[in-house]
Amino acid sequence: MAGTGSPARGVDALNPRDVVLALLVVSLWGTNFIAVKIVLGVLPPLFLTALRFALVACVLVPFFRLRRDQIKGIAAIGAVLGCGHFGLLFVSLSGMDAASAAIVTQLGVPFSALLAWAVFGEKLGPARSFGLVMAFAGVALLAGEPSLPHWGPLAIGVASMVCWAISNVQVKRLGTIAPLALNGWMALFAAPMLLGLSLAGESGQLDALAHAIMSPPILAGMAYTVIASSLVAYSLWYQLLGRHPMNRIVPFTLLGPVISVAGGVTLLGEPLGWHKLAGGALTIAGVAVVQLIGGVVPCKDEPEPGT
Repeated sequence: MAGTGSPARGVDALNPRDVVLALLVVSLWGTNFIAVKIVLGVLPPLFLTALRFALVACVLVPFFRLRRDQIKGIAAIGAVLGCGHFGLLFVSLSGMDAASAAIVTQLGVPFSALLAWAVFGEKLGPARSFGLVMAFAGVALLAGEPSLPHWGPLAIGVASMVCWAISNVQVKRLGTIAPLALNGWMALFAAPMLLGLSLAGESGQLDALAHAIMSPPILAGMAYTVIASSLVAYSLWYQLLGRHPMNRIVPFTLLGPVISVAGGVTLLGEPLGWHKLAGGALTIAGVAVVQLIGGVVPCKDEPEPGT
């Protein structure tokens, strides 16, 4: 699968095949919000997140080993990224539409830029600072979306992106590790934590699971989020990062929320008001400024936010 060394840079120009692969990955991640939203109609959010990570761990962990000195760090990443980011994001998604949730996940880049400034002393500069303001203003516009029942789910979604940014710092401090090894072992540590949180704060898990098993659409949604979004998409993504510099590949992720909004409107019948259009456009534009003008991009070992 993925190696542990630095990615090769033998190919710089994006050829048509890799452009198609990058678009495929972003499409898989963008439509994953739709799949998760469908499954959340039956399964409680923390329980669903625990199931997803348990399945991912079963597939990936047998192929990778950890050094003893990595266990503590990956367990901490499991708590922050697995529970804090994905757990809170799924809770947020259970209370808001998929399109808005996808837009909120774009705040991972601005929060990462702020943490890089605070922890590593990286400079922001006027352009990137303006991009941060644009991104946060765009999400603030979403708070006025009529389809949002109250501000709670939006606030939880924002908190999940703070956790994602913190996990970026954790991964950088962890050192070199195969990306899929990180995903698999993080999932192994996160799954029991999330199950414990689900048992403490949710109910009806077994009945919901029995219902899900008997429902082909729910099973398809679960299979999609584990196989297509987690295993296939990340495998292709790491291959692309192995062939090209990150600044050529990461900007493709800006298309993710566009795909999610289109899918939410066409497949789930979600409303498309001016708050969502303006807030989404402002957020994506702000993130583009942060990323493309010397911005912060995810560590190559780090999963994309909200996928």
